[in-house]
Amino acid sequence: MNKKQKRMLVRIIISSVFMVVLSQLKIEDIWGGWLRFGLYMVPYIIMGYDILRKAVKGIINGQVFDENFLMAVATIGAIGLGEYSEGVAVMLFYQIGEFFQSYAVGKSRRNISQLMDIRPDYANIEVDGKLTQVDPDEVEVGTIIIVQPGEKVPIDGIVREGTSSLNTAALTGESLPRDVTVGDEIVSGAINMTGVLKIETTKEFGESTVSKILDLVENASSRKSKSEDFITKFARIYTPAVCCGAVALALIPPAAQFIMGNDPQWTLWIYRALTFLVASCPCALVISIPLSFFAGIGGASQQGVLVKGSNYLEALSQVKYVVFDKTGTLTRGVFEVTGIHHSPMEEEKLLEYAALAESASSHPISKSLRAAYGGEIDRSRVTDIQEISGNGVIAKVDGIEVAAGNDKLMKRLNIEYTDCHSVGTIIHMAVDGKYAGHIVISDVLKETAKQTMAELKKAGVTKTVMLTGDTERVAAYVAKDLGIDQYYSELLPGDKVDKVEELLETKPAKAKLAFVGDGINDAPVLSRADVGIAMGALGSDAAIEAADVVLMDDDPLKISKAIKISRKCLGIVYQNIYFAIGVKLLTLVLVATGTVGMWMAIFADVGVMVLAVINAIRALFVKKL
Repeated sequence: MNKKQKRMLVRIIISSVFMVVLSQLKIEDIWGGWLRFGLYMVPYIIMGYDILRKAVKGIINGQVFDENFLMAVATIGAIGLGEYSEGVAVMLFYQIGEFFQSYAVGKSRRNISQLMDIRPDYANIEVDGKLTQVDPDEVEVGTIIIVQPGEKVPIDGIVREGTSSLNTAALTGESLPRDVTVGDEIVSGAINMTGVLKIETTKEFGESTVSKILDLVENASSRKSKSEDFITKFARIYTPAVCCGAVALALIPPAAQFIMGNDPQWTLWIYRALTFLVASCPCALVISIPLSFFAGIGGASQQGVLVKGSNYLEALSQVKYVVFDKTGTLTRGVFEVTGIHHSPMEEEKLLEYAALAESASSHPISKSLRAAYGGEIDRSRVTDIQEISGNGVIAKVDGIEVAAGNDKLMKRLNIEYTDCHSVGTIIHMAVDGKYAGHIVISDVLKETAKQTMAELKKAGVTKTVMLTGDTERVAAYVAKDLGIDQYYSELLPGDKVDKVEELLETKPAKAKLAFVGDGINDAPVLSRADVGIAMGALGSDAAIEAADVVLMDDDPLKISKAIKISRKCLGIVYQNIYFAIGVKLLTLVLVATGTVGMWMAIFADVGVMVLAVINAIRALFVKKL
């Protein structure tokens, strides 16, 4: 509880004590009546001075019709009619509601702050053999910083000395630690768990991952959803309308009775009009709807899903089409040797020949061959290297001619080869002029890719599509294996935009299309889709900039979780809208007809606001989705 809330609680307690004492006093004479008025003004001023000040300030600034104005008019009017206890009670219960709302919003903000508690307080640099703490903003690129166990990594960089495990839960939502060693890139916001690390910074603090993420979350509230815009417009029309309704209620019925020769009962109708104002206050909507979205964004961040604004959270809830890039999204984006076929020699020996022949190349295929071999590469054993574009490599290993490449290379060398029916890149091998079998290299599917498609269907997604630059054969295999509805193969980056455009034109009007990519090569498609989702964006500036929704790790399963979070949040928003408006309208009718009095009006205002706020903060808790 902050100081402001504590002061408010003290005011509530003091005013409540006054109200209890005053309810026991029996003052009947004229001077006693003035004394009673003066005594009731004490708790009224204690409780309502800030509301009265805001109401006057709003009138001066031309912003008359808000909840402060409604409360001021209603309570002053009640006191003017001699209903001291009810006038003070309205202000007291309104402030109790405000206190509860302030506490709930504060708690929601604290929870989000804890979930996103990644801002470093300092960075350690070594000066004259001693560690000195400096402001992260003051650290220049290329500086060596020291991160001790238990400390946050303050700035992005590369590990130059030490090994450790990092807790990235605040970034990715995952509890499993990540091991790092010399040469590994490391991002700010992670917590060092074990060893001491010396890190060479590669970015300034303002450009680091932690800074970008915090900026993203802090600015999310500036992007309003259609629901929030509706409530803002509704309040602008609704509040003046109910004020006019209250004036009409105070004047028209008694005037009509006066014309008809009956007792106009001015006091009764003015009291009803004031009660009408109390019941009409729209704070339940104005407060709970933005709070619902704020809590939803906070709940998503807890799961490692960063949403750039409530408008994107709302759009995400309407997603029916999900389009995937393949490499790095559904697959790991890392090529691995997955098979060796038709080789007359030992597999280890064939891999050794392939790794040595490809040792001069930096191509991902060559790297995967060297990784599969696992031994130390002695470049002195390799001579006469010929790299034939579009075919492969010919080299001499220990004086023996080795050819590694595709079927075109085998045809070029007039060597008979065996076709492979496996899906992936096929490296045919020839050793000393004779066919030595082939090696299959594939981009391995992510473990949760298949489950992702099933979960998306459960979440209400009607169509899944895969776009890839791979061959028809590879694309068909992956799509069938994962259960993807439709795929397009052999696409250039520009072709992916065209396909998304086609899908946008053919989808149902109310359905939204989400594109999921790695955020680096797919920026044009991410920006064209209704919702752009960047996968595995930890440390990727391009992903954070290009996408509307950023998944901080490589798990595609979080896409369905993000959709479920958004739908839960929107469900809460609509519950609050229907509940608040429904209760308000019913209460206004009952007040206008004299069926209920001031106390029911207080419940309609404060009670509905409290219930709506409690419902709104449910969006923060999404662990079970």
